[in-house]
Amino acid sequence: MQQAMGAGENTRLIVLISMVATIGGFLFGFDSGVINGTQDGLHQTFRSGEWMQGFEIASMLLGCAVGAFSAGRLSDTLGRRNVLIISALMFLLSALGAGGAPSSAWFIVARVVGGFAVGAASVISPAYIAEVAPARYRGRLATIQQIAIISGLTAAFLSNYLLAATAGASTQPLWGGHAAWRWMFWMQAVPSLVFLGLLLTIPESPRYLVVKRRKAQALQVLARLYGQDQAQTKLAEIDGSLSADPHRPRLSDLRNAATGRIRSIVWVGIGLATFQQLVGINVVFYYGAVLWQAVGFSENDALLINVLSGALSIGACLVTVMLIDRIGRKPLLWVGSAGMAVSLALVVAAFASGTLSEGHLQLPGHMGTLALVAANAYVVFFNLSWGPVMWVMLGEMFPNQIRGSALAVAGAAQWTANFGVTVTFPILLAAAGLAATYSIYLVAAVISVFFVLRYVQETKGRELEQMQG
Repeated sequence: MQQAMGAGENTRLIVLISMVATIGGFLFGFDSGVINGTQDGLHQTFRSGEWMQGFEIASMLLGCAVGAFSAGRLSDTLGRRNVLIISALMFLLSALGAGGAPSSAWFIVARVVGGFAVGAASVISPAYIAEVAPARYRGRLATIQQIAIISGLTAAFLSNYLLAATAGASTQPLWGGHAAWRWMFWMQAVPSLVFLGLLLTIPESPRYLVVKRRKAQALQVLARLYGQDQAQTKLAEIDGSLSADPHRPRLSDLRNAATGRIRSIVWVGIGLATFQQLVGINVVFYYGAVLWQAVGFSENDALLINVLSGALSIGACLVTVMLIDRIGRKPLLWVGSAGMAVSLALVVAAFASGTLSEGHLQLPGHMGTLALVAANAYVVFFNLSWGPVMWVMLGEMFPNQIRGSALAVAGAAQWTANFGVTVTFPILLAAAGLAATYSIYLVAAVISVFFVLRYVQETKGRELEQMQG
């Protein structure tokens, strides 16, 4: 079947469509990473206290949770592509609003708007890719989403570094007399406009069209993707997967009709989404500059370390692209969990050896180097496994009938956990120190090994119509 389908398949079009969808991932990464270099500027401009500054940074994540939850359901009503178009518009508004914010309240609103776009793109982009790509290389294309996210993060880190270096510091004026930190946000307007324009050139997901009973349009899209000979066969497969349960998708589908309980596949999706955050990865992404300054690096050096981490992350994701459709999703997850646990243990050991001097952590001997190497190893293991693979699995593991609703719940869980980890980090850092804080993430990494081995089922090579829940 797969060989026959490959004969008339328009691989170039499938890849191009997937690449457009992954620009949403790039903006997801840029919007998440840009905050990393702006914290001095925010503090100086808005004079926020410790708690309020933490909320300014984490406020985007509230929008992310709402966006992820709403997008899954909206995509069942409006379509995958239309939700991505709405996201592109919100990315643009957020970039302009955050950069020009006259007050903390205005800034928070702008970041929440951007967060809605990030949350929506985070669940719909991989789902859209999964719904247009053949099973035999679906994992590779969906993994590109994580490469796009890390590329967006790295682009934000590099942009922040160059703008701060040009101005002299993030708080110093740059073009038009506006501080460099404002330009850091405004830079996001360019990829937002590119994303919006390219989305207008790609088709709607054929599986969504079948769900909406727009079969003639679905057949046209399938013919463009897989060739005229296979389009009718594929349409029949998609339609057959929905015929046993022909009602329109709804949130109550997540419950087992016989028992009334939430389906086990939904709990696994929530577990995958939550553990991806509980290991603490976004502490590095959001607070990287603060973290490395806390152990003695200058602002410029800290921003450069962020760029290094981003480059290593992209390299790790490229390895995942080569492996994910060969060895599968599950092995990458448990190996990544084990690697993160070991790396985090070394980070904790390095931080535990330090002493406080005038509010800064001083690490003895080579412990600073150990912390830097171990933290980057941790980032590599994450991006070799949980970073891309979690999004791949959420996009493909759910049956067609519940995909939108299950993505809504799992995506909301992911961003809620992200918010919890992000907003508590500065509090834990002040109250317990770096070593104790990272010990919490270490425990989560260890538990995630057993979660994967016990509950996660392999999806490699399976068509979406074969997914059971």
